[in-house]
Amino acid sequence: MVTVVVERWFRKPMPLDEIEAIDDRSAASLEMYGVHLLRSFISNDRSRMVCLYEAKDADSVRQAQRRAGLPFEAVWVATVIEP
Repeated sequence: MVTVVVERWFRKPMPLDEIEAIDDRSAASLEMYGVHLLRSFISNDRSRMVCLYEAKDADSVRQAQRRAGLPFEAVWVATVIEP
């Protein structure tokens, strides 16, 4: 399993309830592709979002995002560096 980063950019600030709906909406698709959400981060101006997932590869995460109808700008595998 690898850590996969998903970057999302929003044209206008995303309300927090809509951000929570993104996580809810993607649950079934994530499960279908064996993807587990680790953590999400949203910028203070709510125009950018970064989500960390655990999955077998980045393509599984892309497929799960597309199936759920979730927008994304980039999906990439990351190496976690512990402090």
